[in-house]
Amino acid sequence: MYDREVLRQLILQRALRFGQFTLASGKTSTYYLDGKQVTLDGEGARLIGEGLLDLFRETEMPDAVGGMSIGADPITSAVITMSAVRGVPIRGFLVRKQSKGHGTNRFIEGPVQPGERAVIVEDVVTTGGSSLEAIERVEEFGLKVIRVAAVVDRMEGGAKAFAERGLPFSSLFTIRDFGIDPPT
Repeated sequence: MYDREVLRQLILQRALRFGQFTLASGKTSTYYLDGKQVTLDGEGARLIGEGLLDLFRETEMPDAVGGMSIGADPITSAVITMSAVRGVPIRGFLVRKQSKGHGTNRFIEGPVQPGERAVIVEDVVTTGGSSLEAIERVEEFGLKVIRVAAVVDRMEGGAKAFAERGLPFSSLFTIRDFGIDPPT
């Protein structure tokens, strides 16, 4: 079991910023979560990997995890590393925004095969757009997406977008865990 409070404090101290920000979704916000400040930290990565594995164990362990590069890459690495430490190895994959234009010319990189069960991971979910794009690419490749998981849910439509696709969604935290109410 991971120490949820230690991870929450890391996010509060290193990732949460207040001001005026434009998000990847195009929305404006008075706060920003810079997830890479925690996902690229050794302790943060360990806690995220352990926390997500605990979430997966509650339902169904996937064959593989991954998401849209570059945000999902350190999360993928953390999960696959901690899965090996726990003796339940999971493979990882990366979803390119564009095919590399040479070699295999694939959007999906990693030791995965069509038909395997996959979880899409993300640091922060707002509307779910990045994860939805990753889901499209992963399904085109032939993986079966069984859920989406995030470190933090901003509670601004992502969960609903995944539900509309028939995909369960869970997160280690919601924005409320940091004292912020989602927009109504």
